Amino acid sequence: MDRRRPWSTIGMIVMMFSSIGISTVCAQQGKSAQANWDNLKGLTPGDDIRIVLNDKKTYRAQFQSVSEESIVVRVGTGDQTFTRESVLRVSTKVKSHRLRNAGLGTAVGVGLGAITAASTSRNDSDARAIGWAVLPPAFGAVGAGVGALLPTGRWHDVYRAATKP
Repeated sequence: MDRRRPWSTIGMIVMMFSSIGISTVCAQQGKSAQANWDNLKGLTPGDDIRIVLNDKKTYRAQFQSVSEESIVVRVGTGDQTFTRESVLRVSTKVKSHRLRNAGLGTAVGVGLGAITAASTSRNDSDARAIGWAVLPPAFGAVGAGVGALLPTGRWHDVYRAATKP
């Protein structure tokens, strides 16, 4: 290990934990909803939903109401009722978080830029000053761009029928 550059080791550790954190967040987003019909009671009339039937037909509609036996939605041709047994999955559109993701990306980028700047040439004060002036803003800009480009506003399963063994 190079004793003159302890910040490079710390930077690698920070980057490793950052990637683990990002992986954990992505894995949490991929979890499917429980096979609980009562989850549909949390929807409000007019919510934009996507409903997939057992025969794989998909409808994009507005939620109207739900009972123990069926769900009522409004499609282009009017209200339509689907029985609980015929519904494979109901999803709702998640609010876009593009601005939040850009802000988080900026923060992570500035942090990584600061770590990189701190690990730059310790013997040359001019190079160090340039590093601090350039690297955090540059890394922050890249982080903001990456955060803004992350997929957002996806469909989230509210109900998924239990699979039969």
